[in-house]
Amino acid sequence: CLIRTRAAKSTAAAGGGGATGGAAIPLASPLMGGLNKKKKPFLGMPAPLGYVPGLGRGATGFTTRSDIGPARDANDPVDDRHAPPGKRTVGDQMKKSQDDDDEDLNDTNYDEFNGYAGSLFSSGPYEKDDEEADAIYAALDKRMDERRKERRELREKEEIEKYRMERPKIQQQFSDLKRKLVEVTEEEWLSIPDVGDARNKRQRNPRYEKLTPVPDSFFAKHLQTGENHTTVDPLQGQFAGLNTPFPGGLNTPYPGGMTPGAGELDMRKIGQARNTLMDMRLSQVSDSVSGQTVVDPKGYLTDLNSMIPTYGGDISDIKKARLLLKSVRETNPHHPPAWIASARLEEVTGKLQVARNLIMKGTEMCPKSEDVWLEAARLQPGDTAKAVVAQAVRHLPQSVRIYIRAAELETDIRAKKRVLRKALENVSKSVRLWKTAVELEEPEDARIMLSRAVECCPTSVELWLALARLETYENARRVLNKARENIPTDRHIWITAAKLEEANGNTQMVEKIIDRAITSLRANGVEINREQWIQDAEECDKAGSVATCQAVIRAVIGIGIEEEDCKHTWMEDADSCVAHGALECARAIYAHALQVFPSKKSVWLRAAYFEKSHGTRESLEALLQRAVAHCPKAEVLWLMGAKSKWLAGDVPAARSILALAFQANPNSEEIWLAAVKLESENNEYERARRLLAKARSSAPTARVFMKSVKLEWVLGNIAAAQELCFEALRHYEDFPKLWMMKGQIEEQSENMDMAREAYNQGLKKCPHSMPLWLLLSHLEERVGQLTRARAILEKSRLKNPQTPELWLESVRLEYRAGLKNIANTLMAKALQECPNSGILWAEAVFLEARPQRKTKSVDALKKCEHDPHVLLAVAKLFWSERKITKAREWFLRTVKIEPDLGDAWALFYKFELQHGTEEQQEEVKKRCENAEPRHGELWCAESKHILNWQKKTGEILDLVAAKIKNTF
Repeated sequence: CLIRTRAAKSTAAAGGGGATGGAAIPLASPLMGGLNKKKKPFLGMPAPLGYVPGLGRGATGFTTRSDIGPARDANDPVDDRHAPPGKRTVGDQMKKSQDDDDEDLNDTNYDEFNGYAGSLFSSGPYEKDDEEADAIYAALDKRMDERRKERRELREKEEIEKYRMERPKIQQQFSDLKRKLVEVTEEEWLSIPDVGDARNKRQRNPRYEKLTPVPDSFFAKHLQTGENHTTVDPLQGQFAGLNTPFPGGLNTPYPGGMTPGAGELDMRKIGQARNTLMDMRLSQVSDSVSGQTVVDPKGYLTDLNSMIPTYGGDISDIKKARLLLKSVRETNPHHPPAWIASARLEEVTGKLQVARNLIMKGTEMCPKSEDVWLEAARLQPGDTAKAVVAQAVRHLPQSVRIYIRAAELETDIRAKKRVLRKALENVSKSVRLWKTAVELEEPEDARIMLSRAVECCPTSVELWLALARLETYENARRVLNKARENIPTDRHIWITAAKLEEANGNTQMVEKIIDRAITSLRANGVEINREQWIQDAEECDKAGSVATCQAVIRAVIGIGIEEEDCKHTWMEDADSCVAHGALECARAIYAHALQVFPSKKSVWLRAAYFEKSHGTRESLEALLQRAVAHCPKAEVLWLMGAKSKWLAGDVPAARSILALAFQANPNSEEIWLAAVKLESENNEYERARRLLAKARSSAPTARVFMKSVKLEWVLGNIAAAQELCFEALRHYEDFPKLWMMKGQIEEQSENMDMAREAYNQGLKKCPHSMPLWLLLSHLEERVGQLTRARAILEKSRLKNPQTPELWLESVRLEYRAGLKNIANTLMAKALQECPNSGILWAEAVFLEARPQRKTKSVDALKKCEHDPHVLLAVAKLFWSERKITKAREWFLRTVKIEPDLGDAWALFYKFELQHGTEEQQEEVKKRCENAEPRHGELWCAESKHILNWQKKTGEILDLVAAKIKNTF
């Protein structure tokens, strides 16, 4: 039966494989020759996917028991003898495989979109079209995901930010405290107490087993007897083993183990040996002369650290680098960088001797490499390095760097000179060697050497110039002439010649030499670089050669500039020279610009301000006289001249200048008011009144009327002031300062109702005048009408939105009333409406509690980095924390950015009065007087007070500083 079955199977298989048998193995029979001529196109090609041979004609194979093995019962054991429980029979394994095929319907496996995990067709075959479909779906999912990616990420970011605002991290909550850790010193950190022990008392203080030392007598006694005892002798307990009458006690005639018959254990000898050992150890670290220890306890660990290799990288990286460099050395042993890199690697890893050996081997392999010899000299110690350099000189007698290294290794000056002279015998064309050798010589010997050096190196400008500096005047001229012959293309020789003539008093030759230099250099094809020549002029200025500097500026200032760009470029050059400290260069540029543009008012002004800042009073007045001659209509130039004379105490000269100004500029308001100020400052009140009366008749302006009212007001003529004010308001009712003065005069006379009426009328005519709103608010606050003051400020903010001054006054009003919560709320609204207002941020810093002020100041600096009020607030913050150096730096930064802010100067002066020296106080006061500040809340309150109308800047500074209280 079995034979028949197998035969049938083989027959079926043969019939099934007949369709493809020809394709796989072509028949070689002669009977088939005719068939091979018409070969089918599909023969020799792989079968299609899923093709079963013979399936079309029903020739399918079948499986017998012999293919799958004998049938097994479910209870039969499996072949694996060590199968785990539950898998030891055939039935268990079949059941397990069926369970694996079933779908997992656990709730954790459920998805809202996909249903339960797994595929509906997971049991089916995964074919190529399935793979293509999955790839298409994956591409679609990716495309859809990219379309929504930006919105999704933006939404996630907003959700995270919102979540962080609602639930900030502990790290963010303590950020301001963490910033303060920078200020904690090491001593303060070490003085912080340790965290307390939270364990209970029994755990904190465990009762350890108490051990009592046994006396020597106990051992001696039992060694003698050789008996075993489990208890202590009562006498030993009584006397504690110290004063016992028995041998072996500490105070007995036979101390310890020296008791007769005490056996071989000698406790005394053990103690002596211990002391001897300790004495030996101490003697190793003690000075043999003084007996003091030579161990530095503080530097001991440092010395140990010095033995550790300085390289902090990975050991595997070192090994790789070492292996790589070894390969490079073996592949190309005559490649110098390989030896240098290998030696430096060993040096970095702390193996200095290996590095020395490597580099010496490198000198053998690359004896003509300058770098290898220099590296070997660097790695070797002193005397060995000299021997290495000597060997290098034998191999490379023309190497300048090796000679320089040899000179550096010598400690004696004579030895250095000897080495350099030997080098110059071999390499006489080296400028570097000549310069190094000359630096070691005395002036006379240096001159002789330089005369030889310029013969050997005739193209070295430095050597020629050095020789010219050491020669006398006549010889220096000859030297420079020879230098020009040898190097006709270098400008430094010409400039040095000009400086030489100036130093010897021949200033008329300086201009000729510089002009000749420009002509000669152009003839030799040298391009005249304007920037380089100006730099040379600045160096001449710093060296004190003023005439040379001015001649160079005049010669090159106009080279390479278009005519329409001249003025702008020259002003930039002048500013650059001032920034570099070359004042004479700047003065020469201004002088040349004024010659080219004599009628330009802006150039005269720039020159006048330059002389005011960096020149003398005489030079300023001389310049202003020339300026008003060329620009008689420039009022500011006349006023600067008159002020200069007035400050010098020459009042008649100031009057004459203003008289000339009147002739050139009739009916000029500025000149009228300057004349009035000059007379009133010098107590000529009647003359000032007459001038103002003339001005009101000939040049009536609002400012003239305002000055007239103020003069009468400060002199105490209230009725005349009110009358003039009334007359002025008839002509100029839209000029807010007149309404302010009218209200302040009434307020001074305690006529609050009249003052309120004046302010209200003024606000009807000038609703956008901030000072008027603030004055009315202050008036209501003074009379106790807080509600009305609050309403006025709210109304002002509605009419003038985004006005930080009004918001600031509203915040301060609430703060003065004790309503700090409302003040904080208003400040938050103000910062929302005016996020870049410096005065609001400065106030917001000090509204915060002390721990939060630093954080607020950081936010303020981010918003208003260059605002003077914010910088001033930061300076006050450092002052309040007693950080004197930082506070001074921020005060200096503030007054540099805005010198017109009087409050900054007053606070800075107050700070120096408390923490600075007298020199620092005087310097601040002097700088303030030069700056003449006019703005600032505290400053204007004092400077515009009628009692202080004649006070100078320094006096007002003292008054404001005295009013400042350190309440921040």
